[in-house]
Amino acid sequence: MTSTTSARPPGRPRTGVNAVVFAATLSTVHELGYARATVERIAAVAGVAKSTVYRRWPSKGALIVDCLLDAFGPAPLEGTGRAELMSSTIRWIAAKISEPGVGDAFAGVFSDAVSDPALREILSARLQDPYRLALQDALGEPEDRVLFFIDVVVGALLHRMGMTGEPMVDADVAALEEMVLPHFADGPGPA
Repeated sequence: MTSTTSARPPGRPRTGVNAVVFAATLSTVHELGYARATVERIAAVAGVAKSTVYRRWPSKGALIVDCLLDAFGPAPLEGTGRAELMSSTIRWIAAKISEPGVGDAFAGVFSDAVSDPALREILSARLQDPYRLALQDALGEPEDRVLFFIDVVVGALLHRMGMTGEPMVDADVAALEEMVLPHFADGPGPA
């Protein structure tokens, strides 16, 4: 008798596991806060074994960074001029940080990185550098100016979340744009 089912190795299919774990990560961080969102709890919410998570990510910080990369996706870099491009970048970052769990995860992993040099390196290389390079390329700006732009914008957005527990409202994002753009939009690089 011949079986018509395909031979598949035992265990859960690998496709989609990352998406399930990322969704579980954001929902757990949103519900419990960053500190209480342990890998064990995230795995339980995702319906996977803790070892499944640790095989892909050696630490909670590494998981959070990949989760944030997935949540943010590529920078849209929209606009015809420098001011429009920078404005759309500010609005994009603000919108992403306001998504449930994203701002909490972002702030939490930054806080952990203060005393964890290995995590700082992961944050810099995997999360900050791709966006920095895209902005440098789009704006024709030197690295130090783009890093300062990122620091000012992300810092202000995360500070608001930390102080109020809420993301910036649209009017405050617009005020942030008004404050930041005069300094950066007229800088060196193509117009």
